[in-house]
Amino acid sequence: MAVTFVGVRHHSPACARLVRRTIETLRPAYVLVEGPADYGDRLEELLLGHEPPIAIFSHHRDGPLVRTSWSPLCAHSPEWVALNAGRACGAELRFIDLPAWHPALADRRNRYADAEERYAAVTRRLCREFTVDDTDVLWDHLFEVPDDADLAERLDAYFDLVRGESAAGPDDAAREEYMARWIRAADAAAGGRPVVVVTGGFHTPALRALAAEPGDGRWPEVPAPPEGSVGGSFLVPFSFPRLDSFSGYQSGMPSPEYYHRLWEHGPQRAADGLTEVVVERLRRRGVTVSTADLIAARTLTEGLARLRGHRHPARTDLLDGLVSALVTEDLEDPLPWSSRGPLRPGAHPVVAEMVAALSGDRVGRLHPGTPAPPLVEQVIAELERLGLDGADPVTLRLTDGGDLERSRLLHRLRVLGVPGFGRESGPATGTEEVLEERWTLRPGEHRLPALIEAGAYGATPADAAMAALEERAAGALGDAAALAGVLFDAAFCGCGELADRIAGSIAAGIAASPDIGALGRVLDTMLALWRHDRVLGLAGGPLPAVVIERCVTRLLWLVEGLHGGPAPAEPARLSAMAAVRDALLHAAEGVGLDRTAAVAVAARVSADPQAPPDLRGAAFGLCWSLGRTADPARAMLGVASPRTLGDWLAGLFALAREQVLAAEETGGRSVLTVLDELIGGLTAEEFLVALPALRQAFGYFPPREREIIARRLLDLRGVRGSARSLLRTTADPVTTAQAAVLEETVDRLLTEEGLMSG
Repeated sequence: MAVTFVGVRHHSPACARLVRRTIETLRPAYVLVEGPADYGDRLEELLLGHEPPIAIFSHHRDGPLVRTSWSPLCAHSPEWVALNAGRACGAELRFIDLPAWHPALADRRNRYADAEERYAAVTRRLCREFTVDDTDVLWDHLFEVPDDADLAERLDAYFDLVRGESAAGPDDAAREEYMARWIRAADAAAGGRPVVVVTGGFHTPALRALAAEPGDGRWPEVPAPPEGSVGGSFLVPFSFPRLDSFSGYQSGMPSPEYYHRLWEHGPQRAADGLTEVVVERLRRRGVTVSTADLIAARTLTEGLARLRGHRHPARTDLLDGLVSALVTEDLEDPLPWSSRGPLRPGAHPVVAEMVAALSGDRVGRLHPGTPAPPLVEQVIAELERLGLDGADPVTLRLTDGGDLERSRLLHRLRVLGVPGFGRESGPATGTEEVLEERWTLRPGEHRLPALIEAGAYGATPADAAMAALEERAAGALGDAAALAGVLFDAAFCGCGELADRIAGSIAAGIAASPDIGALGRVLDTMLALWRHDRVLGLAGGPLPAVVIERCVTRLLWLVEGLHGGPAPAEPARLSAMAAVRDALLHAAEGVGLDRTAAVAVAARVSADPQAPPDLRGAAFGLCWSLGRTADPARAMLGVASPRTLGDWLAGLFALAREQVLAAEETGGRSVLTVLDELIGGLTAEEFLVALPALRQAFGYFPPREREIIARRLLDLRGVRGSARSLLRTTADPVTTAQAAVLEETVDRLLTEEGLMSG
């Protein structure tokens, strides 16, 4: 077997140098690279002459589920160097790893992320042995800063050690078996000429063993996505901030600007140049950095490098030297380069500038001839046609057909996460009197990558936005507030007419939501849109109709199953019951609601002694408001306890306030008549217990209606006077009730002691 394996750490300049030297020396027939095999027949696109960093963006959509991943490449990535060096020497190039949609890679957002969790114990032991903080420092110490003599042997020893004797997990095993089939086929096709294999070093020991096994010499097939799903890959411009582990991305190496300069200029010039960059950034921020500080930083960097046994400064030598020279106060948090992960909020500004300088802000550029998803061309053409391709603020009048079309395009791009389109103001729903939107347009270099990535969702802005909303709806299972956000975005995007595509996800989300209050808010808003919206075009439309029907069904089911002893009335669930009432009153026929079944549920709840008092009152009010005749006075007598009366009334008044007032007009034994008798029969202490809930219940009546009630009470007592003045009392009712209890208690004690005078 004439196969040379080069195990690498992704984005390592030292490994990239070894790969280039190996290929230039061997001039192999084949160069096999860890990368998505389904992109293999398009490698010429990858070598058009792009300016890295770039990435292969892979997407797979199966129903509402969309998976995306990246294979990022920068100038110092060993994979990028292998492809370019291989083409220069006439080798045939192959990507040999499984496609990104394959289950073995389904959870990997970055194909070239480090696999440190798989050999953490070994790397921790090595870090202790070499007295370094983490694997990044260890890697620099062992490979990036020393010269390249015996680099291949050192890398092989390192990766043999970290892989050890442990068996790979099922995902790694599947990938390695697949890559080994490519290696065996290439070796057979090469006819004795060299084959160079460039993969992550973790896989190299296993691939050596697997490739030595017998094979049939045939090239492996590239797995196709499962039937009914779609997938694909496109090149996207990438950026150093996205590649940096300090930004939270799973990159192979932190501080990509440092390693880019290390690749281009070597460690000494990289350290010197970045020292100047850090100083310039600090001076732009108003931080005073003198020439003496600059000299001190370089001196400390060089001293730390020698102390740590480095011929030239490593990354952490540079950072430690800079912080020692430029930060004069004590730092509360550990230095961010002493561990992996995002920069913590509130980091010292000098430290933050140092990290940013070594991260860099380079953004890749694609060759003009690079294919892009259909969405990119569609969006560019639409922005130009609608006059939205500039950088000026835009005011849109939503009652104007042209402006409404512009608004919908901008909302679709917002939903897809395309930067540069900021909505400053506008209506929150379609039932408001606000008829204008203000947007800020900011074209920038990050727009194209976002558009390419958004192409995973569809070929047109409308289709892509709907697919993104469908994914959000599926992910919002049980979260009514999140579902409401999906619904509003669908309305603003003009996707309301596409209800069939999203109705299943919305229905499933509503059916799983346990939050009565949130469901009520969604129902109330959707009902208003279905009845009154003229701006967004949802009045009488299918999308709000689906939501209304599902919300009513779910709310009635939740309410009937809610049990418990006496408890304070909950305004949120009473509002939800009121929304159910309104839906049954105003949308039953248009939406397909069964009023008879709903009334039956409400009747059962109103008679259930285990149901909370406020829901029993609300359920009775729901029946009453829908025309079911019953005796409210008799129902009230069933909950006449001071601990339940006010809460039951809160539910009744929230749902049937108008019916209560209408009954007063007919005279007879009305709710207020019975209530007056019940309250009159309470002791002062019982009244004090009932008072807070009673006050909450009567809060459902607006001032004009409270005046009607006050007049009715005066009439019941045969008292002449001003009902309005009765409502204007300045005395605190609770204080008055407490005084009555105190008076009653004092009278009782005096009587018991025989101290009451005749």
